[in-house]
Amino acid sequence: MTDKKQQRLRRARQTRARIAVQRVPRLTVHRSNLHIYAAVIAADGQSVVAAASTADADLRGQLATQSGKGGNAAAATLVGKRIAEKARAAGVEKVAFDRSGFAYHGRVKALAEAAREGGLQF
Repeated sequence: MTDKKQQRLRRARQTRARIAVQRVPRLTVHRSNLHIYAAVIAADGQSVVAAASTADADLRGQLATQSGKGGNAAAATLVGKRIAEKARAAGVEKVAFDRSGFAYHGRVKALAEAAREGGLQF
């Protein structure tokens, strides 16, 4: 019997196998109940080019004025914009979107759309 987490990790492995063949940096997303995290990982899979999350001190300051701490779509939009800024500053324009087995819906979708608006192509 497989549980929900194992099913998500199986989906994530399938996606990462397809992305590895493309040989492009990947924008990976992880969400918990309270926070959402995003990182751009180099094509070799060994180094993190840029990272942003709602757990970062500067984003927490912005979220303090809003309702909730980081577990909502508005917070995910801020993280998407921030990761796009950092990735472009590091010279990354094109990425593959790795949703880590999470459904492309809600916070994950909000982060992806904000990253696209910020200038990342995927």
